[in-house]
Amino acid sequence: MAFGAGPWIARCCAVAAWLALAAPAVSAEEDCNRLVKGEFNPELLVFRLENDVLARQDQGYTSGLQIKAVTPNLDRHANDACLPPWARWLNRRLEWLSPENYEQRNLVFGLGQAIYTPKDPERSDLIEDDRPYAGVLLLSAGYNARLGNQLWATQLALGVVGPASYAEQTQKFFHRVFGSAHFKGWDNQLENEPVVLLLHERSQRWGSYALTPASDGLRWDAITHWGGTLGNLLTGANVGFEVRAGYRLPDDFGSSPLRPAGENTAPLRFERSFVGWSWHAFLNADTRLVLHDITLDGNSFRHSHHVHKRLLVGDVALGVAVLAGDWKLAFARNFGTREFNGQQQRPSFGSITLSREL
Repeated sequence: MAFGAGPWIARCCAVAAWLALAAPAVSAEEDCNRLVKGEFNPELLVFRLENDVLARQDQGYTSGLQIKAVTPNLDRHANDACLPPWARWLNRRLEWLSPENYEQRNLVFGLGQAIYTPKDPERSDLIEDDRPYAGVLLLSAGYNARLGNQLWATQLALGVVGPASYAEQTQKFFHRVFGSAHFKGWDNQLENEPVVLLLHERSQRWGSYALTPASDGLRWDAITHWGGTLGNLLTGANVGFEVRAGYRLPDDFGSSPLRPAGENTAPLRFERSFVGWSWHAFLNADTRLVLHDITLDGNSFRHSHHVHKRLLVGDVALGVAVLAGDWKLAFARNFGTREFNGQQQRPSFGSITLSREL
């Protein structure tokens, strides 16, 4: 199906309308712009683009788009006045995702699309020894709950894999814009299938330490994480760490876009005590046990193309983040191990993440 600018713009408008609803409504009540117990309470919008063309590849996990809306910190009675009525309704029904013991907590909404292709764009036949064509479209909601330097991130995602994800049309549009090769094998993509994913990850920030005795502004910290996923989209477990160093480190839980709270979406305890800008570099490493991945194992309930995945895989991400006023911009380059037997190149992609406090 052709995918011109008109339908793509219409979908962008639909996404913008969704964000207008997902972002917390500005209430006339005093509570909506309050500082409670010294807590800084911003709203946040996040946009992330991932693409392997930034790593001079065009295969495997080839592209991803994600938009997130983050509420201000929520109270413990599931009726925060800063939320519109529909969000308060959803907040009450997602309470089971949130831990009992926390100091700050926010609600995170997400809309994302991921695109996967084999290496050869010219072949229109089924390439049996390379990964399937696949697209995933997801809506997600969940909590980031903070207790001091510990974070619990839990998300529930619902979506679809297959032609209904519009992955083929999205790729065609961007390849036409940038003059890239057209992939001709989309007739072999995975069939439509509803997917569900429950994700939980815990993080621990191990302090913040001065890089040099002469300058307290230059600091470094370390963040460890572990967690898992359950669902017909992805089932497995992961463990890893992140190290950051720079000028005026933020009081959050990492800058790698691959982490559930890695786009500065974790609750902040304090308003920044400085005016101006800050920066830091980061190194993130993650090891994963993959029991099921629908983009490699194929459809769950019907015969489809699949490959023999590797159970143990890993990623390393290198990047830099810059914060100025209400804005944060992060660039990262991700390097991964081979995901299935016979994969010719190790996967690699770049990401750009832009967020703004409201």
